[in-house]
Amino acid sequence: MDPLMLARLQFASTTIFHYIFVPMSIGLAFIIAVMQTMYVVKGQDVYKRMTKFWGKLFLINFAVGVVTGILQEFQFGMNWSTYSRFVGDVFGPSLAIEGLLAFFMESTFIGLWVFGWNRLSKRVHLLSIWLVSIGTILSAFWILTANSFMQSPVGYEFADGRAQMNNFVEIITNPHLWVQFPHVLVSSLATGAFLIAGVSAWKLSKRQNVDMFKKSFRISIIVATAMSLLIMITGHQQAQHLVKAQPMKLAAAEALWNTSDDPAPFTVIANIDSEKKENSFELEIPYLLSFFSYNKFSGQVEGMNQIQAEYEAKYGPGDYIPPVKTVFWSFRVMVAGGLAMLLLGIIGWIKSRRETLLEKSWYLKAMVVGIAMPFIANTAGWIMAELGRQPWVVFGVMRTEAAVSPTVTAGELLFSLISFSTIYAVLAGVCVYLFVKVIRNEEKQQKGEPDRYDPFDKEEYHAVAK
Repeated sequence: MDPLMLARLQFASTTIFHYIFVPMSIGLAFIIAVMQTMYVVKGQDVYKRMTKFWGKLFLINFAVGVVTGILQEFQFGMNWSTYSRFVGDVFGPSLAIEGLLAFFMESTFIGLWVFGWNRLSKRVHLLSIWLVSIGTILSAFWILTANSFMQSPVGYEFADGRAQMNNFVEIITNPHLWVQFPHVLVSSLATGAFLIAGVSAWKLSKRQNVDMFKKSFRISIIVATAMSLLIMITGHQQAQHLVKAQPMKLAAAEALWNTSDDPAPFTVIANIDSEKKENSFELEIPYLLSFFSYNKFSGQVEGMNQIQAEYEAKYGPGDYIPPVKTVFWSFRVMVAGGLAMLLLGIIGWIKSRRETLLEKSWYLKAMVVGIAMPFIANTAGWIMAELGRQPWVVFGVMRTEAAVSPTVTAGELLFSLISFSTIYAVLAGVCVYLFVKVIRNEEKQQKGEPDRYDPFDKEEYHAVAK
């Protein structure tokens, strides 16, 4: 019943749940825009049906994502009021631009896209979905400017005990932002691609609407494979940035207690003893950590004990080592998820090109399971990013224990944690129910039955019904 721990649990639960929907919206919007572009260019009705089908899933996901985002805003004000006051002058412009520009852009053009079928020209209607896609990407960018300030604060000064922005250009050119944003973007595109590829694989395994779902699979698997490769590249760039910006996070991710030899080995698995600050067992790959850190097979990597001493001299007494076990294993779960995505993507790309996809039932089943891979990797990556920064809420400036609301009691926090978790459980159930309903309604449409739940064209439904 520690208020700080409960506040951290609520932040973790709201953020992780919200982040299920954010990358899916970004990825789905982009691929749907690609599909509609192919419809406009080629004029084939199958691409129109693909656009509408995946568009329904996108709309459900977008709606649930908005609700989860609102709840996340509430918990900042309730549980982290000291932090909100401290960074409000820095975060204000970024969050205002995200809301007034990016989110308004998304919501406006979603409306035009949904109700514009058979009302707008093909090119104007196509432009609306591309603007939705751009809006989702811009929304992510402005949110990440705020998160990057927490990871690497720049462009501010202290005024009356608060951080106050003094250079907006530094905020949007933060070096951390420009290694984080590309990684989040390609991860999001991969998330949407794996959802489409996984659902398409399930449909193909049932031999339902083969023509449409073969095309859906081929488009999505190309995006999935390319983005999985880019995830590795952008993740590598992030790791190299951490060597200088947050060496403690990198050392924790490697369970590296003392400065390594030159060259530094990469630890695959380890038995970590956080109390004794040592590892009783390690399975290592020689030279690899040096390569990850410096793009060469030489160079030392600083250990947690040495960094701890440096931080004590710089910031004063305290424990600056994050939860090593969680950071270490979340990093490996993220990497394993990324490698699994790349492998599934390459196999699917090859099989779709060779027209052997329908012959491999084991792969189609694996792709259904593969839908979960990006979500697992995304969650593990954010756990590493946020816990690896501890004990700081704003790195080097404000500690997490100082950021929690001073007047909120443990009982109030526990009540809101249970309430929010219950709401999230209901939202998750509604989202899954609607996804399944849309997918099954597609089967009825193939049999000539009208879909009364089609959000795009009620006139079409009434015409078919007659």
